[in-house]
Amino acid sequence: MRGSDFAELRAFAMVIEQGSFVRAASHLGLSPPALSQIIRNLEQRLGVRLINRTTRSVAASAAGERLMLRLGPILQELDAAVTDIRSSGDRPAGMLRINAARFAVQHFLAPHMARFHQLYPDVTVELRGDDAMTDIVAEGFDAGIRLGERLDRDMVAVPIGGEMEMSAVASPDYFARHGRPEIPQDLHRHQCINFRMPTEGGLYRWEFVRNGKEFTIAVEGAFIINESELGLRLALDGAGISYNLDFHAAPYIASGQLERVLADWSPRFPGLYLYYPSRRQMPPALRAFVDFLRAVGLAPGQ
Repeated sequence: MRGSDFAELRAFAMVIEQGSFVRAASHLGLSPPALSQIIRNLEQRLGVRLINRTTRSVAASAAGERLMLRLGPILQELDAAVTDIRSSGDRPAGMLRINAARFAVQHFLAPHMARFHQLYPDVTVELRGDDAMTDIVAEGFDAGIRLGERLDRDMVAVPIGGEMEMSAVASPDYFARHGRPEIPQDLHRHQCINFRMPTEGGLYRWEFVRNGKEFTIAVEGAFIINESELGLRLALDGAGISYNLDFHAAPYIASGQLERVLADWSPRFPGLYLYYPSRRQMPPALRAFVDFLRAVGLAPGQ
């Protein structure tokens, strides 16, 4: 294979992965016209159209899908081999791409990342805060961080942050005006702050448990949000009852700005996991990151 062949194939794979000539060109350090010419050269040399182009999107043709199916794993192995060589000295090196729920980035990772850089200065970390469920393999991430109940079974999963619990909270003023719900069914008589799920698009049904039996409640209210911090802000302002992960609400409960209800009904669950594909060779930068999470107490030891 000529060097130009490899460059053309990598360019083709990047366009498919990014779904855009502009984004792919940015990743490759090329101009969009130059990248388009590379793809045209590849298609002319192979004698087949690989990419279907429209004014709004690009997608692999049938031939392009067949090529990508075989090419993708090969390029991943080559990238892993190069990263391994670069990291074969005293320290891991290269790019580490992590896709995580935004609250996981803000509350669990951000406080420790400066220390990680001090320990591994040759590793460049890209942290993508994204509440939607992302296909980390298709999007080129090394690992993701999500709640355990949302993970695919074919992933290696490492628990981080410990167990979590949901907390129904509102301001003392709200409870003074509307009373306090004693059982989850009482929520139907209250203003509740709804949360729209980022991936599915539906409204989150509040989850409860009693005597080992789990059930959900569809709540109603004047607000629908897609950001947990906004739910707390509305609750603080007396707009209704918000249902949040416990660590979100804990500081406001401790200060007396919010009061918790239905605590006996709130379920506990495993919480967050760092997950990555079950590959034969784990990238050294990712291995260093997992070891670091264990060292700072976010993940259990082996």
